[in-house]
Amino acid sequence: MRAGFSRFLIVVFSCLFVFGCKSYKAQEDEMTDTRTRGRINVSADESFKPIIDAQVQVFESNFPGTKINVTYKPEAECLKDLLNDSVRMVIATRAYTENEKRLLTDSLKIGPEKMVVARDAIAVIVNPQSPDSLFTMNEIKAVLKGKFSKKLIPVFDGVQATSTVRFIVDSVLRSDSLSPQTMAARTSEGVIDYVANHPEAIGFIGVSWVGNQDDAQQVSFLKKVKIARLESRELNDRYILPVQANIYYNRYPMVRDLVYMLRERHKGLGHGFADFMSGEIGQLIFKRAYLMPAQRKFLIRPMRLKE
Repeated sequence: MRAGFSRFLIVVFSCLFVFGCKSYKAQEDEMTDTRTRGRINVSADESFKPIIDAQVQVFESNFPGTKINVTYKPEAECLKDLLNDSVRMVIATRAYTENEKRLLTDSLKIGPEKMVVARDAIAVIVNPQSPDSLFTMNEIKAVLKGKFSKKLIPVFDGVQATSTVRFIVDSVLRSDSLSPQTMAARTSEGVIDYVANHPEAIGFIGVSWVGNQDDAQQVSFLKKVKIARLESRELNDRYILPVQANIYYNRYPMVRDLVYMLRERHKGLGHGFADFMSGEIGQLIFKRAYLMPAQRKFLIRPMRLKE
């Protein structure tokens, strides 16, 4: 009896030792990365794939010992990943709410961090054959609700859970319903392709997909669609494009933030990448992608073009 009980205790303590080692090893794995070394998983809003890909490429080039695995998803799915502790960092157009912050702090015992790193615009794209490329915001609202005088079909990168749809419903329609004719593409590139092949379509995408005329792929997109001009918020009777100066001066009517959210128990790779995006090089990358950097001031000078 005593010998059997002793063997039982040995087995119990052996199991506890093994599980204890696993738990310690899991914690140790999370602590081995630093600001400039290691691996991290990130969930990012699909609307910003071109610019986040550029940030990751330059960061990993500067710090060869790093690997940032970015999964692009609808915005709501990104927030779920942060809340269920499957990623340390999320990049989206909205930050966590106070309730979400309390949930993160209570359940994960980590106070999350956030920062606006850039400002983005929602570009309106139309087919090159479309006779309509100038819109007031009242006309945009009519298009979105299916009440425009001409047949124009709104196209989004999905009709649920995406940041573009959320912005349109919350900030443009003010909770009114989208037209039942609204189409959903799988990605922003899918929106471009649909508009390119359907003259009656009108697409809504992040400007980082079509705003950089130094990017060969985006130049190829602009051969298939054209960017519509919207009524300026400040300049009477002026129709403007979603370029940096119009975002900076708040002239363009559909502008949103790009935010990172981070929960990390130590100053690891998440903090390193966050510092990079908000630092000089990362802010210059946003600037070159024709977004408006939020953490660095850049001089905007008037200029006259000779024709």
